[in-house]
Amino acid sequence: MSRHLLEQPQPPPGHHTSTAERGSFCLAVCSCGWTGPARRSRDLARKDAAGHATGPAAE
Repeated sequence: MSRHLLEQPQPPPGHHTSTAERGSFCLAVCSCGWTGPARRSRDLARKDAAGHATGPAAE
């Protein structure tokens, strides 16, 4: 079965990521308890969250 090019991978069960503001920093957080590094860039924090949700660390 071929995957549509615009389809986004779904996070494994139990891994729901988002970002959180802490002062002038933003960090990725996950429902499993994982937190990414504090970033000044919201875009980098979102990329950290996406990488956690779809990467080997999420398994």
